[in-house]
Amino acid sequence: MRPISVFLALLLVAMASMAQAQPAQLDEYSDQLPLTPHLGYFVDPDGRADATAMFARAGRGEFAPLPGGSDAFGFTEGAYWFHAEVFNAHPSLRRWLLVLHYPLLDNIDLYLRYPDGRVEHMASGDNLPFSARSISYRQPNFWLDLPQRSRVELLMRVQSRSSMQVPLVLYTPTAFAERERDTQFGIGLFYGILVALFCYNLVLWLSLRDASHFWYMFHVAGFGLVVLCLNGLSFEYFWPNSPWLANHSIPLSMAISQVAMHQFCRVFLELPERIPWANRVSLGVMAFYLLMGLGSFVLPYRAVVLPMTLAVFPGALFILALALISLRRGYAPAKVFLLAWGCLLFGTALYASVSFGLLPKNFLTEYGIQIGSALEMILLSFALAYRYAKLRGENEVLVREHNEQLERHVARRTSELSTALEQLAEANQRLRESNRRDALTGLFNRRHFRDLFEHQMHHAAEHRQPLGVLLIDLDHFKGVNDTHGHLAGDECLRWMGRCLTDSLSVHGAVIARFGGEEFVAVVPDMAGDRLLHLAEQLRVRICSEPVRYAGSNIGISASIGVFVLRPGNGLGVDDALLRADDALYAAKDRGRNCVHAAEDVTG
Repeated sequence: MRPISVFLALLLVAMASMAQAQPAQLDEYSDQLPLTPHLGYFVDPDGRADATAMFARAGRGEFAPLPGGSDAFGFTEGAYWFHAEVFNAHPSLRRWLLVLHYPLLDNIDLYLRYPDGRVEHMASGDNLPFSARSISYRQPNFWLDLPQRSRVELLMRVQSRSSMQVPLVLYTPTAFAERERDTQFGIGLFYGILVALFCYNLVLWLSLRDASHFWYMFHVAGFGLVVLCLNGLSFEYFWPNSPWLANHSIPLSMAISQVAMHQFCRVFLELPERIPWANRVSLGVMAFYLLMGLGSFVLPYRAVVLPMTLAVFPGALFILALALISLRRGYAPAKVFLLAWGCLLFGTALYASVSFGLLPKNFLTEYGIQIGSALEMILLSFALAYRYAKLRGENEVLVREHNEQLERHVARRTSELSTALEQLAEANQRLRESNRRDALTGLFNRRHFRDLFEHQMHHAAEHRQPLGVLLIDLDHFKGVNDTHGHLAGDECLRWMGRCLTDSLSVHGAVIARFGGEEFVAVVPDMAGDRLLHLAEQLRVRICSEPVRYAGSNIGISASIGVFVLRPGNGLGVDDALLRADDALYAAKDRGRNCVHAAEDVTG
């Protein structure tokens, strides 16, 4: 019996090894490798297991292959552990980028165990600040150092209140850059379409004052916001240091987009007049999403997101049914509206099906909502145009019947359009002025200062006058931020802007914020002792007047570099600033809180 027992034991070991996922092998022909076929997984219901225990379980073959080869598990409880072995057979490349192509996961812990037993740990997810990621990218990622001809164990723990999806892919840096180039092009194209449609309908709304165009813009903005959040772009660009906002932006954006969608449907299909009962139902749906959005501040994430995600399907089907009813009742614009909503429903269904683990994650299901929504937005714009054309035909009948009344109406519309254009021109003028100013201090910014400096140089050359250049830098400004906070630092910079304006404007100086805590001023027709005396007066005032903030007096000082640009010396803007900068550094070398002049200031 002993040989039979040994045989059965060997057979069980062989079967267990076959059940485990095969190691992932990287070679010179691999520039990217999906890890899904090589992953095993283990569910930790209470989420208390540690990496040591999980490495041991993986060694005993207790990790199961992914069910059906799918890396999407839907909305689940507990922590999921994933294990794979990676063998780097590439002859020269050690550094690989591991990307998890799903940006909404909360906590991700990655453990690498090397052949010598060393374990390396990295963490990511939207419960951590965006800066915790290896590279600034909308999806979680990790740099992996994989020694050549060595097998490295990869163990990942994932726990999240959102849908559990773990599409892991290893990239070479070059392959990731090429892929991201194409992805960014697609995302840019999608948002370019949305921005173009928004601006186009903004102009139409300003000119026509048609509520359907306004609610269409609201719909475009709401859907654009929810896609930004789902793609991880909002976390990357809007609130990278706020995991709280990264998590709450999902239910809030979903609520806003759904309210906008149903409100546009109410207005476009004219539900209050044509289908009153449907109008009441639509208002109820909007109230539900509004309450869910507000409830996201106090209720658990999944208790809000799961009902809203489930409600997307019946809500979209309800709008689809309303379009069919309107079409059967002879409302012609519902034709294009029906086609547009079909595209959106299809794309949304693809995306939501992945969230619930019904479909595998691929290009079509991952970007289905973008493709469907882009087609829907374009077709809805056509539907608005069609609706407007229909209304214009009806208006032409009214023109023939009520010519005088329509002429007054057209005159009023023309007046409104002229007013809108005047407001747009005023806004553009304000925008041009704001582009010249530093938002914090109100001084000129560096780019506009350069233009003014060149103009001052030409004027000084024509009149054979010198130009005094002052470069001012606040001393130990980092200490102010570290001790009193960045808001206090901002108040110091604003105070500095006011101080420079009060002290130098009377001399006709051009003043600008040069960058950070550095400021620059050009004083016309001033050189020698007068310029040095002015700089010293400015230094004394800076260090003698504390900045008052939040009940505290913050003492600051400044170092000032002085240079005189004389007519005919052949120096340009950059040369003058460089000389003044050299003088500033000399002032700092002398111990700060002093004025230092270039050699030829008094010459």
